Amino acid sequence: MNSFQIKTKVAFGTNSLQVLKEIKNKNVWIICDRFLADGEGLQGLIGQLDASNNVHIFTDVVPDPPISKVAGGVSEAGKIQPQVMIAFGGGSAIDTAKGIYYFAKRLEKINISTFIAIPTTSGTGSEVTAATVITDPTTKIKYPLFLDELIPDMAILDAQLVVTVPPAITANTGMDVLTHAIEAYVSKAASDYTDALGEKSVQLTLRFLTSCYDDGRNLANREKMHNASTMAGMAFNCANLGLNHSIAHQLGAQFHVPHGLANAILLDAVIRFNAFKNRETEQKYAEMARICGIASRSDSNETAVRLLRERIVAMMEHMQMPRTLTDAGVAKEKVYAKMDEIATNALKDACLPTSPTTPSHQELKEILEQII
Repeated sequence: MNSFQIKTKVAFGTNSLQVLKEIKNKNVWIICDRFLADGEGLQGLIGQLDASNNVHIFTDVVPDPPISKVAGGVSEAGKIQPQVMIAFGGGSAIDTAKGIYYFAKRLEKINISTFIAIPTTSGTGSEVTAATVITDPTTKIKYPLFLDELIPDMAILDAQLVVTVPPAITANTGMDVLTHAIEAYVSKAASDYTDALGEKSVQLTLRFLTSCYDDGRNLANREKMHNASTMAGMAFNCANLGLNHSIAHQLGAQFHVPHGLANAILLDAVIRFNAFKNRETEQKYAEMARICGIASRSDSNETAVRLLRERIVAMMEHMQMPRTLTDAGVAKEKVYAKMDEIATNALKDACLPTSPTTPSHQELKEILEQII
């Protein structure tokens, strides 16, 4: 027996932040980074909360959230005793909030009745997933955690919050969306339900991502990418991910390559590897290409996959994204020095079990060599 569930209530569209007006007489705790705390977005969010609430703000959020920041948040939660937690920001803020939420309920016995996620990038899909990623800076390993209780009760998708996202971050986070949707689509745990979400997410991303890169102020296009991100999150929350993310997690931990960029750099090589090693997976990639209008029904599976890969590369070139780790500023000698460690840890990653292929240690190193 299989199952499919979407726990999170999603508020989206114009002025969706107004749903916060329903919260009254609560201890509200907002988790965000310092940059957002100093911006108009946070004040706009607070302005939607009823005056009867006590509002507290936690800003000790950094990229690739380390264990120490989560521990600091748990200690703070014990003092505040929040009833409503709001994660406000990109993947790092939401991941940090999820880690704090989980451990605070256990270690501090805090009763948080409502957990709300408000993404300010169109990328991680974390607002609807059971996943969080915490980094151990000592070992330089990223630990993905998958626990159903980490799924937020509500996600608020307000495209106004993403119109000022810079082009480079728009590109990185958007390619993260594409990777989520494609990996969920070819996952061993994929189903008709997750396929439907993955297909729509890829269609929207292929159509609107470069437009958002070119003109970030176009609210209609931004809303489409915001929806695509959340749908991809719904898909991989049930189908999980695969080899691409297994390696990307290590590149982020070792070299601090932004997560979406790491995924983008890997995507062509991983699709080529998966399609070559597994004919059923090649068929699924080809079907995705046909559904999105990249390939025709008369094209062979091999041709359709090639056209999909070419479209992805063309998108990256349009958005002036690095195609290799060297282009991203990582010295070749550093990659070679860490290659065995990266391969070993990638093979242990929580995303790998649902990959349609499981590479050998040597094959994984060969994939890495392609992106140096």
